[in-house]
Amino acid sequence: MQRTPEAIAAALHDLDARRLRRRREIAGGALDFCSNDYLDVASHPEVAAAMAKHALAHGVGARASHLVNGHVAEHDALERELAEFTGRERALLFSTGYMANLGVIGALADRDDLILEDKLNHASLLDAGLLARTRYFKRYPHGDAAHADALLTAHAGTTVLVTDGVFSMDGDLAPLPELAAAATRRGAWLVVDDAHGLGVLGAAGGGCCEYFGLDARAVPVLIGTLGKAFGTFGAFVAGDADVVELVMQRARTYRYTTALPPAVAAATRTAVRLARDERWRRDKLDESIAHFRAGARRRGIPLAESMTPIQPVMLGTAARALSASRSLRDRGFDVVAIRPPTVPEGTARLRVTLSTRHEIAQLDALLNALEESMR
Repeated sequence: MQRTPEAIAAALHDLDARRLRRRREIAGGALDFCSNDYLDVASHPEVAAAMAKHALAHGVGARASHLVNGHVAEHDALERELAEFTGRERALLFSTGYMANLGVIGALADRDDLILEDKLNHASLLDAGLLARTRYFKRYPHGDAAHADALLTAHAGTTVLVTDGVFSMDGDLAPLPELAAAATRRGAWLVVDDAHGLGVLGAAGGGCCEYFGLDARAVPVLIGTLGKAFGTFGAFVAGDADVVELVMQRARTYRYTTALPPAVAAATRTAVRLARDERWRRDKLDESIAHFRAGARRRGIPLAESMTPIQPVMLGTAARALSASRSLRDRGFDVVAIRPPTVPEGTARLRVTLSTRHEIAQLDALLNALEESMR
């Protein structure tokens, strides 16, 4: 783009014309159906108290990177607890999920390796594949394990096979058993970002791996975020001790940034315990998902196929999604419109996310408002 006021104005006008300009809204004042706090622990008193207690005693920031002197006892304890929670030997904290994905994939992929990704992977995973600067980067059709297997077979060298566990805009699950079998047969790395599955799926909240019964041998590299079902901030990678050590030594996004605030780590330790031990949160969430989907069917509301708290209402055009979102806002519901390039052209939608905090009466009220907003 040219560096002129006219060129910048034209680019912004083009976004407006296509209904693709993003605008921030101050959160609050409407019933939240778009956050990722699936288990309603972000505002839990015990989580808040743990964070406040540590901050008052030790301060707020980590003051340095993990490999200088920013790694403290709370980080170490959280890493051990995350390793236990995920059934892995070791875990390593990152400051954000985006940085975890960039760092892990860049650490595992060498110049002549193939990075192979699902076409609908999260932007951070796709960016990680591009920024790793390997000679080979390919994408397979969404959820097509057979196509992924064929691409694995065709590549003579090492492959890093990368997928979301739960896809953030569609709410569906990756075919992890088939992908794991293919990766094992071909000697490939399998990297699973289970940001939206951990805490939500499985009897103990172990995510997609627990749901499918896959251990660390089947999924050797597991990435998770702390800002979704755990309600805090940050991310981690978990796996065999030597694999995690290799990531720590090679991941630039780990080495060259300030460590996660220790008070956040303290809060997360409490959040992980709540997510693991309070199964009623997942049970209530499952009941809400079933109720919402049944109500949508009765009302003719077009949902994508999803068994997770992510329930996309498929509307097609950006203009229609924006109109429905604004109509819901006027009725007291906060439901975000998702448009290209976040999703493919022609698949704009409302991304409804359900939480343990929602009651059945609130779900019914949203369903009624959705039905009215689509007339």
